[in-house]
Amino acid sequence: MRIDILTLFPESFAPLNESILKRAQESGKLEINYINIRDFSNNKHKKCDDYPFGGGAGMLMSVQPIYDAFKSLNAESAHVVMASPSGETLTPALAKELAKKDHLVFICGHYEGVDQRVNDLLKPQEISIGDYVLTGGELPTMVIIDCLARFIDGVITAESLNEESFANDMLEYPQYTRPQTFEGLSVPEVLISGNHQEIANWRKEESLKKTKARRPDLLNKKESE
Repeated sequence: MRIDILTLFPESFAPLNESILKRAQESGKLEINYINIRDFSNNKHKKCDDYPFGGGAGMLMSVQPIYDAFKSLNAESAHVVMASPSGETLTPALAKELAKKDHLVFICGHYEGVDQRVNDLLKPQEISIGDYVLTGGELPTMVIIDCLARFIDGVITAESLNEESFANDMLEYPQYTRPQTFEGLSVPEVLISGNHQEIANWRKEESLKKTKARRPDLLNKKESE
């Protein structure tokens, strides 16, 4: 998959070049490119924002640099995405759909947002990562990319996907590793019993218990389906 990111702050995406996503890029499963919107500004000072018509607080990103940055990609067939508080909420199902695309272009807004004509011309799919507002689109864009990349074939194992939180509308069970005892706390005996069926039963029970306590809405969702 190819991902192009239009942003005023390319340097803020350093976390995408670490760990699992770094290996995905090195293996050729994922390609991420960064396009500095400022490079396409027609303003002699490379300014990319201005005051909103009609007044109001803050500044808006201008349509021209964003539009020209996008056109430079020759990516008319790409699927365009923009993080926005007014977008549809990111879910595993949505991430899976995005992971099926061959080419994604992310537009990162900043300041008070972007000129509406960006939406009118490029028609991005707007996605929200939660009911709150951030200072820019860089952080939510990284969250969306990290989430969808997990569903690209070969990035992580199928077993990990099947057992993690939300995979079956349940939260993941508690997990342990060495040492077996630490500060008086021991690993549950069932996990070192070698009995795979008992381990599976314990994990299912703990997952249900955790979901009931922390996210009962997930269980209600399953019952209503």
